[in-house]
Amino acid sequence: MSADSKQPQPPDDRSADTADSTSLLLSNARLTDGRTVDVRLFGGRIEAVGTAGSLTAVGARVDLAGYLLLPAPAEPHAHADTALSADIPGPVSYAPDEVQRRATEAALLQRGHGATAQRAHVRIGDVHGLGPLEAVLQARRSLRGLVDLTTVAVPRLLTGVAGADGLAMLRDAVKMGASVVGGCPDLDPDPTGYVEAVLEVAAEQGCPVDLHTDADDPARLARFAAMAGGLRPGVTIGPCAGLSRLPPDAARRAADQLAAAGVTVVCLPQGGCEATELRGAAPARLLRAAGVRLAAGGGALRDVSNPVGRGDPLEAAYLLASLGGLPVEDAYAAVSSAARTALGLGEVRVEAGFPAELLAVRGERLSGVLSLAYSRIVVHRGRVVARTSAVREYCDSAAALDLPRQARPERPEPGSPPAGPVVRS
Repeated sequence: MSADSKQPQPPDDRSADTADSTSLLLSNARLTDGRTVDVRLFGGRIEAVGTAGSLTAVGARVDLAGYLLLPAPAEPHAHADTALSADIPGPVSYAPDEVQRRATEAALLQRGHGATAQRAHVRIGDVHGLGPLEAVLQARRSLRGLVDLTTVAVPRLLTGVAGADGLAMLRDAVKMGASVVGGCPDLDPDPTGYVEAVLEVAAEQGCPVDLHTDADDPARLARFAAMAGGLRPGVTIGPCAGLSRLPPDAARRAADQLAAAGVTVVCLPQGGCEATELRGAAPARLLRAAGVRLAAGGGALRDVSNPVGRGDPLEAAYLLASLGGLPVEDAYAAVSSAARTALGLGEVRVEAGFPAELLAVRGERLSGVLSLAYSRIVVHRGRVVARTSAVREYCDSAAALDLPRQARPERPEPGSPPAGPVVRS
């Protein structure tokens, strides 16, 4: 095998077809291997990577001195129809215009965190029918070019007399534009029958599967793994917090079965979500040790199941490292490369030819970035689509602290205390 054939090949990512055709130079960016480089983007892809100062800006230029440049994270488990509803007085409205507004705002918030690709679970059926899904699909169309948003149709019941309507509606949801079929078998009177119905529709339509489960029943999980093993293009489950409550031997057997079946587990380190009852998080180290494909998502974004949910992938990675015990690199991979794989997207590397889906965070090392990830610059399809800048000011502390200084405001507000050093975070 030649040396060239061993090199990673850029994926055939169709999102680049509608990317910005202008050139953008990201200069003086620090990479996780310690290098400082220039990165030139064109046509939604990374055109060239060179040592700092070696590349010429053809178009716009962004100086990333002081920033760590990373492959952008993705959000594999959001709830667009319930997002941002925790503070609404009275019953939550599921009128299409309200759902579209919340879904749009939620997607933009998560894009600001760095998630340039997102998967939204949307309930269908009951009194709302397909209305919430139609609203989220409309939000997806309005966000084209700003964030890649895909939808999962989530019916409540799929078995028995009551489930017949849900099954028909699931097929209609796929025809309408839902790209993934899902649901919560734990809430159906016949969980195994529910999974069989979802897998049947997925096989008919050629869709991926993404199911909610607490995974607290080892026998049920074993049946599911056996049923899902041969399905392509793939099966994802989450948040699987119940695995943490099983006896260690039972949890290890379940993890081995999921790994053998090729099932991806999306854990929610920030807590549960609207469609599951258990709090907590899946045992990330146990799953990785068993060889399970592990990704991480945000889950609830300020809805009734988690009124303070942030939907921030860097916080999810931080929690995987600080509470889940994963190495920092593995924790970030769970919200970036593994999350993109769970969404069926191509790999991103800071190398020529790869998609220009990038996140720059002020900091020098990945551990520091996950600890204090305040200032961020988000690049989607080759252009800057979000920028967050945080400035922390230490007043009256110049004598006590030797901190890097920046220019102070020339005209302080009347009555304000004397300004001390200003540090960008």
